[in-house]
Amino acid sequence: MGGKIIGVISIKGGVGKTTTVSNLATSLANDFNKKVLAIDTNFTAPNLGLHLGIINNVPNLHTVLSNKALINEAIFEHEYGFHIIPTALINYKINPFLLKNKIRSLKKDYDFILLDSSPNLNTEMLSTILASDELIVVTTPDYPTLSCTLKAIKVAKDKGTPIKGIILNKIQNNDYELNVSDIEKSTNTPVIGVIKENNKVNEALSKITPVTLLSPISNSSIGYKTSAAIISDSLYNKPNGLKRIINHLKEDFDNLKNHDFSSGLSYYR
Repeated sequence: MGGKIIGVISIKGGVGKTTTVSNLATSLANDFNKKVLAIDTNFTAPNLGLHLGIINNVPNLHTVLSNKALINEAIFEHEYGFHIIPTALINYKINPFLLKNKIRSLKKDYDFILLDSSPNLNTEMLSTILASDELIVVTTPDYPTLSCTLKAIKVAKDKGTPIKGIILNKIQNNDYELNVSDIEKSTNTPVIGVIKENNKVNEALSKITPVTLLSPISNSSIGYKTSAAIISDSLYNKPNGLKRIINHLKEDFDNLKNHDFSSGLSYYR
């Protein structure tokens, strides 16, 4: 029995989809000992390689889909414990619907293959949906993004690809935010992960390191690891309260040094 191909989608930029893919891949590999391949299927504006410090890797998915390289030749073994197939920053003319046939042969080698989709409802996203065994939709707790999430879910259902669940990202615990119950009732889809807004995520991006490695017991990391546990049907024991309080106080001290309290005190989040 082969692994599972999971497409990570959103019909809206800026929700943290690529950050979610890189952290899920890192957590699945390092916390749950899974063999993971992450593929950038955003052909026109790829970001996954940039998040992981890979620039202009050749061969890549573009060269594979244009029949200039074999799929196995494009796999990059990353130091963070998983494999990645990046996509060229230069836009080549390719047929994205070749994706499904090209990656199916890899299922036997991995527990999970994560596809980082385009954030636009176009042939690129449709090729990701059709190539996936199931989907995860990344959203944020606001009405405009919820509207896009409903559209993404409808497209997925129309194409017959089941949805594993929703990851609710960039939570600040403000009264005006949509909560988990709101999202689940509106979409009729379970929320499998809640990722709290955290300055460590931006710091991790600047250091080209997934936050699950940079700050493993931050609120954001715990959210990603909890999501990875659900995806892999694994048990995840959250860090005990004392460790988390000490970590939150350290985050607040770092924020104090930087005069940054835009997200509030971490201890109270």
